[in-house]
Amino acid sequence: MTRVDFYVLPETALSVGTAARDGALGTVCKLCDKASQAATKTFVFAPDHGTASALDSILWTFRQGSFIAHERLGPVAPESPAPDVLIGDAEPPSEWQGLMINLAPAVPPFFSRFERVIEIVDGDAEERARSRERYKFYRDRGYELTMHKL
Repeated sequence: MTRVDFYVLPETALSVGTAARDGALGTVCKLCDKASQAATKTFVFAPDHGTASALDSILWTFRQGSFIAHERLGPVAPESPAPDVLIGDAEPPSEWQGLMINLAPAVPPFFSRFERVIEIVDGDAEERARSRERYKFYRDRGYELTMHKL
């Protein structure tokens, strides 16, 4: 059964602009980096083009002197050798089953094929309320839930 982790960012963390490295996208980069070092295929479900583009840019410059190998999901599956991190707004190819990081306001319908799902809790009261709805969704279906307050 899929394990679900909620990473709760401090309410003062921002996820846009120059503070992106310290907010949700910065946290996603750190998680992708850690998963990549463990050779875990990671899919970042980005709900919109703006979020996907911002994450794409940050992953290139996240660490000085290196980058986190990644690719954007397109109409054609990534060529071999595929990077460990894939960013997209649709269901990824079947080889991505290890980790999904959800940046969408709702639970993606294909979440249960992953061994682990990470939900990032960031933003204003409305975004946090949507996070509580996702938490309830998983809890009501019997998924193992873990909270990490950052």
